[in-house]
Amino acid sequence: MLSDESKRALLRIAREAIGGALGCRSGAETPTKDASLLTPCGAFVTLRIEGQLRGCIGYIESVLPLAEVVAEVAVKAALEDPRFPPLTRREFDNISVEISVLSPMERIRDIEEIQVGVHGLLLELGSRRGLLLPQVATEYHWDRMAFLNSTARKAGLPENAWRSPDARIFRFSAEIVDENALP
Repeated sequence: MLSDESKRALLRIAREAIGGALGCRSGAETPTKDASLLTPCGAFVTLRIEGQLRGCIGYIESVLPLAEVVAEVAVKAALEDPRFPPLTRREFDNISVEISVLSPMERIRDIEEIQVGVHGLLLELGSRRGLLLPQVATEYHWDRMAFLNSTARKAGLPENAWRSPDARIFRFSAEIVDENALP
């Protein structure tokens, strides 16, 4: 669990990295001695404008410290998400930032091990992979089957691909750091 101070630091790091990449802020990362931000960890950064997705990129796992991962994926979410044009300076002040700090992946053998709203999913089949964060299932009011089918589609696979004996399904949890939810 991250402290509120650590969460604020992560949000500051994400905003400074994006601002630096856009040339509207110095881009200097806030140095940290916070052990939780120096621990290697996977993370995703989600950007929204007026509640609409504007970019989301992350690393499932990392050998880099969490603070560095957040800075790196924040810039990628702003500039490199292939679903969107790069974020502009004009849009920068209107974004809301959400960071998902991931637990390690845990392979499951039985879909009953998936708790919708608690776990995110990673599906691997052949060379295809799809990942959906835990909050996605909640946002769309999916049940377990809809979550699995959507994860397969995210991987570019048919909906029921997760049923293949060669499919590998992993679950994980995420600590959500949302700048709109911090006191």
